[in-house]
Amino acid sequence: MSRILNRSKAHRPVAITLTALAMSMSTALHAQQAPPATASEWGGIGLLQTPTARMAEDGDIAFTASHNSPYSRYNLTLQPFPWLEASFRYINVSNIRYGTDIAGNQNYKDKSIDFKVRLWEETRWLPDVSFGVRDIGGTGFFSSEYLVANKRFGPVDASVGLATGYIGNRGDFSNPLGAIDDKYKDRRPIANSDITQAGRFGLSNMFKGPVGIFGGVTWQTPLDALLVKVEYDGNDYKREPRRNNLTQNTPVNVGLVYVPNKNVELTAAWERGDAAMFSLTLRGNPGHASAAPKPFDPPPVRVGDPDARVGGEAVSRQVATAPGTATATGTTTEAGQPREQADWGAIASALRSNAGIKVDSISRRDGELFIDGYQTDYMSAAKGLGRAGRILSNSLGDEYDWYTVRSTRLGMPIADMSVSRQALEGYLDGSVSEDVLRRSTELEAPSVISRDVLYRAPSDPFNGGFSVGYRQNLGGPDGFILYQVAANYSASYFFRPNVWLSGTASVDLFNNYDKFKYDAPSRLPRVRTDLRQYMTTSDVVLPNLQFNTAGRLGRDTYGLAYVGYLEWMYAGVGGELLYRPMGESWAIGANLNWVKQRDYDQHFGLRDYSVTTGHATFYYSFDAKERIVGSLSLGRYLAGDYGATLNIARAFDNGVTMGAYATKTDVSAAEFGEGSFDKGIYFSIPFDIVLPRSTRGRANINWNPLIRDGGAMLSRRYQLYNVTSERDERFFYDNLKSIDD
Repeated sequence: MSRILNRSKAHRPVAITLTALAMSMSTALHAQQAPPATASEWGGIGLLQTPTARMAEDGDIAFTASHNSPYSRYNLTLQPFPWLEASFRYINVSNIRYGTDIAGNQNYKDKSIDFKVRLWEETRWLPDVSFGVRDIGGTGFFSSEYLVANKRFGPVDASVGLATGYIGNRGDFSNPLGAIDDKYKDRRPIANSDITQAGRFGLSNMFKGPVGIFGGVTWQTPLDALLVKVEYDGNDYKREPRRNNLTQNTPVNVGLVYVPNKNVELTAAWERGDAAMFSLTLRGNPGHASAAPKPFDPPPVRVGDPDARVGGEAVSRQVATAPGTATATGTTTEAGQPREQADWGAIASALRSNAGIKVDSISRRDGELFIDGYQTDYMSAAKGLGRAGRILSNSLGDEYDWYTVRSTRLGMPIADMSVSRQALEGYLDGSVSEDVLRRSTELEAPSVISRDVLYRAPSDPFNGGFSVGYRQNLGGPDGFILYQVAANYSASYFFRPNVWLSGTASVDLFNNYDKFKYDAPSRLPRVRTDLRQYMTTSDVVLPNLQFNTAGRLGRDTYGLAYVGYLEWMYAGVGGELLYRPMGESWAIGANLNWVKQRDYDQHFGLRDYSVTTGHATFYYSFDAKERIVGSLSLGRYLAGDYGATLNIARAFDNGVTMGAYATKTDVSAAEFGEGSFDKGIYFSIPFDIVLPRSTRGRANINWNPLIRDGGAMLSRRYQLYNVTSERDERFFYDNLKSIDD
């Protein structure tokens, strides 16, 4: 420690801090609780500037904003699996401008993508070990590859790592891969004014250049909410992007982290010996979140409650005539006693208000009662089935052995969800186990059978409603965030259950797209980059107005055709076919469309550009412990380019999804422009998790770093794979417990 103190006066505060830290640790090891995994200023789990091998819990989403002059970083970090972390970032560089010819005095902004993969978990003797890459999908200005290990010692979590690139820019020793090939000895510098490489994965530079050492410790202080971080930074800041080199008086950074609860982290640090850093992290775990309490939902009825019967008196069980024979008023009970005709209209009303099922018809076949309709309120189909079973048991007694809810969407039967009345009643009163209930529940493809219709709902062809729309683009040279907030009214009119007209009218409330001046050069037809004109030409627009017809073409085959103003930029005609076999993890579909570009005002006029576009798509669900759903689409895009889109997502049991996609077409990186190819990430969170009333709505957040013309797909309003989602057997059975809610 004396050697450190003698180097320079700039080192003294750091030395004193380290000495005090060591003395405190020696006297406070009684606090054996390991420190929690917290964010670095780069968003992922780490120390301050450097990553660690630790991971957040799977399902975690975190937003981190940090400032360390001249950099302000805004990071979104997803943890879709226990072993995978992904971060997406915008960096605002306060002392560099884009250039007056591009964006006036706007600060330069950089975009990047990171990922980290755990190679193995910590054991008694072995550390946690992770491999990661920083800035793999951005400009590459901050690109780096690293291997890092962590080991806990009571209240201390220590890390040490090796890095090539930005994190290891100090270059403590030459790259050992240079013994294999000289190309690994040096790392090609990225031209400070060249952004043509932006968006490429930068594989040609990976693992190249000298290796830097980094690491440090996190100490859980005796105060539960307070952590201390000390790190040795592997970067010397002598090769910063855009020649923006910084002074580093010491490679040791020291920080305090205040964690008042599991959702908030506040960090203050002293870095490089002369710079303050502050960061705020907001964290949540929607992937494993339970639905919020539902005080505004109607309570489920109790089986056997005489006050919960719908339409009619209690069912008599006195012997009279032969069971099941017809009478003037209806049917006889199982015991043969004539019973009062059920009030099916009242039952349908109760099913709608309490079970969330909008009933189209009620029918019977032998001892099975069918409810044809669709779920409007509950995310879990099993929850609606359980509530429906309660209502039917109270109203019909033991007249039926099975209840089947036939889910219909757009006039097409999707799936039959059936439950044994006796198993359901037994499960609800505690006499039947979940295993027995599971064996007494079925999810099957709807079969064509003869049924006696007991009730048909009156026609109700119109539905509509208001909503608030939000659109944004982040990190462009015209402003960090460009946004629009609009008031929307969407409606549909059904001429028949499977033939309907749908549309949306939108009124702009406020936006700042008038700042959007930089279109960026394009060597392709401007199929998406005319964004500014579409957003600013008119305050009242018609984003969608189309005529549709749908049909079930076979046991597992569905079709859809449509014509009209299909989305805000395109009008045309098209269709889709989907083959989705029941009980299988895969499906295959295809769509074909002829479209023409719309006028900028989004009214009824059309521009000259037209194209035939469409894709064949293979869907697959990997039903492992951590469920992965994916799709691969092959076809022609809006700019006439041909290629493929790969989409991979983690689907959680509660309906939350986290995913990423990438599109590569026959358009070269030079023709595509900045970004090189289309890519993005997204997550989708059901509102049911946070709202006090059940809903099937969800928030869909899509992050696309750049708007470009290559790899652009038509945004179709209806997609058959989503329409047929109730064929998802795993989601149904994973949520079977909700039948008790």
